[in-house]
Amino acid sequence: MAQFRVGSIVRCRNREWVVQPSTHPDILQLRPLGGIDGESCGIYLPIEGDTVTTAQFPPPDPAMAGDFVAGQLLRNAARLSLRNGAGPFRSLGRLGARPRPYQLVPLLMALRLDPVRLLIADDVGVGKTVEAALIVRELLDRGEIKRFTVLCPPHLCDQWSRELEQKFGIEATVVRSSTAAALDRTLPNADISVFEYYPFTVASIDYIKHDRHRANFLRACPELVIVDEVHTAARPSGPGSGQQQRYDLIRAVADDQERHLLLLSATPHSGIEDAFVSLLGLLRPEFETYSMTNLSSKQRDLLAQHFVQRRRGDVVRWLDEETPFPKREHMLRDATGNRDITYRLAQSSAYRSLFNEVFEFARELVHESLREANAPRVAARTRVRYWAALALLRCVMSSPAAAEKALMTRARKDPTTQADDLSLTFDDELFSSAIHDRSTPAADDDVEPTHVIEEGSTASEAARLQKFAEKARQLRGANDPKLQSIVPIVARLLKDDFQPIIYCRYIATAKYVAEELTRALKPGNDTRILAVTGDHSEEERESLIAELSASPRRLLVATDCLSEGINLQEAFNAVIHYDLPWNPNRLEQREGRVDRYGQPAPVVRMALVRGEDNPIDEAVMRVLLRKAVTIHRTLGISVPLPVSNETVVDALIATLFKPPATQLTMFEAIDPATFAAAEQTLAEVELQWAQAEHQAEQSRTRFAQHRIQPQEVARELEESDAVLGDADTVRSFVRASCERIGAPLVALGAHAPDHWRVPIIQLPLPVRERVEPLLRNKATELIITFTGIAAEGVLLVGRNHPLTMALADYALETALTPEDGLPVPAARSGVLRTKAVERRTFLALLRVRMLIATKRNEPLLAEELVVAGFVREPGGFRSLEPAAALDLLTNALPDANIAHADREHQLHSALDLLPQLAADLTSLAHTRAERLAESHSRVRTATRMAGKVSVEPHLPPDVLGLYVLLPV
Repeated sequence: MAQFRVGSIVRCRNREWVVQPSTHPDILQLRPLGGIDGESCGIYLPIEGDTVTTAQFPPPDPAMAGDFVAGQLLRNAARLSLRNGAGPFRSLGRLGARPRPYQLVPLLMALRLDPVRLLIADDVGVGKTVEAALIVRELLDRGEIKRFTVLCPPHLCDQWSRELEQKFGIEATVVRSSTAAALDRTLPNADISVFEYYPFTVASIDYIKHDRHRANFLRACPELVIVDEVHTAARPSGPGSGQQQRYDLIRAVADDQERHLLLLSATPHSGIEDAFVSLLGLLRPEFETYSMTNLSSKQRDLLAQHFVQRRRGDVVRWLDEETPFPKREHMLRDATGNRDITYRLAQSSAYRSLFNEVFEFARELVHESLREANAPRVAARTRVRYWAALALLRCVMSSPAAAEKALMTRARKDPTTQADDLSLTFDDELFSSAIHDRSTPAADDDVEPTHVIEEGSTASEAARLQKFAEKARQLRGANDPKLQSIVPIVARLLKDDFQPIIYCRYIATAKYVAEELTRALKPGNDTRILAVTGDHSEEERESLIAELSASPRRLLVATDCLSEGINLQEAFNAVIHYDLPWNPNRLEQREGRVDRYGQPAPVVRMALVRGEDNPIDEAVMRVLLRKAVTIHRTLGISVPLPVSNETVVDALIATLFKPPATQLTMFEAIDPATFAAAEQTLAEVELQWAQAEHQAEQSRTRFAQHRIQPQEVARELEESDAVLGDADTVRSFVRASCERIGAPLVALGAHAPDHWRVPIIQLPLPVRERVEPLLRNKATELIITFTGIAAEGVLLVGRNHPLTMALADYALETALTPEDGLPVPAARSGVLRTKAVERRTFLALLRVRMLIATKRNEPLLAEELVVAGFVREPGGFRSLEPAAALDLLTNALPDANIAHADREHQLHSALDLLPQLAADLTSLAHTRAERLAESHSRVRTATRMAGKVSVEPHLPPDVLGLYVLLPV
């Protein structure tokens, strides 16, 4: 049975193929000679091996000659068809979108590490997912990994899967509780793991962390693991069984020092240094001993090899390229410049009355606990009554619906089922999570905290709670000043063509707000208002958002189940915080869903809804949000909450329930030192915020990777663009090829520069069949653009867009094997009489195939298009520089006609001369191979792999095209 070298040309099944790398010795992996990946196949050698024979690339047919525009089209079609491009970055040929230059910095860092271990902590909206997936794609294409897993919160699994498939051509299998059973049934036997059978997986970290799944995952753990939102897996400083399990899982993954590990988080530093260094210790054990406030220069340099953290201001203009982040504006409520949407409880005497009664009830809960705080046996009761007071107030001020829902559950409970003395056995994490806003939302975070109110109040208080619930029921709609404050704002946003998201804390509030706004705004047929909450499954949320996005005008009311990791920028461009989050992280996470790269609107609008005479909102603003917002406006960065959840509760209690000086007699039984200590807590919070701001500013300065110069990235990007083509190449090729096949693009006009209509019906059938699935709503044409961020209803067309690929494949196929009745836009040969040359000049369009080999991996195939030029002189040929030859193919113009017979004669003569140029073509191929080896070694200069990359050309290079230029 014959052995065929990777890169060689063979004939099988009545056509020519290029041999590709194969993972099995009995499988011959083949790609059609035209370069169409979609028609690749595998030949099982024990059965079909005898039918495979060696072959040569066919020469151009002079009878199919065309003009030089057709030659340019052939070159660009071949470049845009390359998937194994011979550039310094092998992955760029397979990407669905060209990355921003700054997103290549983590890739350069990764290629200089062995193994790759990085913490990518760029700001929300900068593109951490793209940066991590780019590294994965590159390592796959270099043959350094064969399997990987993304570990992420369960609600991000589908988004990761989509991003990998749409932008990186990787089909990953989602593994979580809802898919695990079905996946197990697909396994060939019980001894193999899902993570062995499926090479690329996206798994819920909360599914994998459990003991019954953890061991199976670790046994079959792939060579590379990405951990998204890794701050949720830092080592906890206090009780938190879920976070501890996540940390133990990632710690076990990191213990294999040969495993590649990518950690992602916009807020890796939670404000608690021990938690932060526990994440750094996953990269290298010694990092866990570092003091971040006292790093030596050697420690800083070593850490900088593994840690990148950039704010938006660091990358908005990088490599002389502007990244079009949207401008964030705050909605102004009135002429005074007030940035928040404010309301007053006093506007509704009924709501004010309810608040006063509930606030007094909460005071009683807190102060009763304060009197007993020194008794050890009631420590649990004290904490829960604190939480019950806060939960009750928060629900009442969220909405009448949330208040009623939370209060009625307790009021309806049978008084005989609970004694007045609270149980001392409960899950601390379960109760506290209902009060604190965790940095990362959990599945049940938007559920009303009825269990806290139940435990925090006694059966004898049920009657009062029922009375509160009945009052809340009467406050819906017109009697709710908070709701009424946003009605005109939302109406104005919709009128101004903004598509807002309104974030609420509780499910009941979100549903109530959606219902009341529908009633108040009376939306027409072109406007949809929907609520999406934790009540919906992940699949239902995705379906609802897709349904809503199809409406010309839309309003999404959501809970924090949609506040993290989910990309909503294509359909929404404004955020209203209906309920203030009790964690500044949530504030930025919510706004980051729309304020990010990829937002087509130039401006996004934000607003906080705040009660001017609402002590709850004032306490939250004072303790949690005001400083965080100020830091973000000053530094352009988000700083996580720098204190523990327990400190937050203490600070809120101190702010809300400290007795006014005129009412001290009410609290004479309370030790004055209690509130003195609370005031001290507030002072500590202020100090911690100041320290966090200073640390964040230093961290962003130290680890923004300023040492990787833009010029360094520019060099590698220019080499890749020269091989694969850039946006200008795509635009030129798509426009020219559509023109030549009878479907010219139509410009939209000056109001929409670089926007074009594609008349689908005029495209040849092979192209039309691949493009028609892009049409929506029975449209007959596509609206496309080639640069920037596509607006709604417009497709951004890059080198791997279906339209580009269909046109490139068609141009190559028809040039190599023309079919009767189909237009042929590209030509493999041509003759031009031009003033651009003084002697007869030959241009050969070459496809150089090269094998890249390292000591650790199987040889990889790389390809490059090169234009070789030769001038016929007395006694032989003179070679042109590749740049000069390319300039002639691209820019030479016809200055005189040439007869058809003379054209064929010149091309036959040129073909006869090709053997005399074989040595020159071989030399050129070796030169390109040496340059490729140099570029691969250059980007890996800091690893032990440096200098061990060898590149060998596969000879002879393919002569895709042959063109003759004659002097006038």
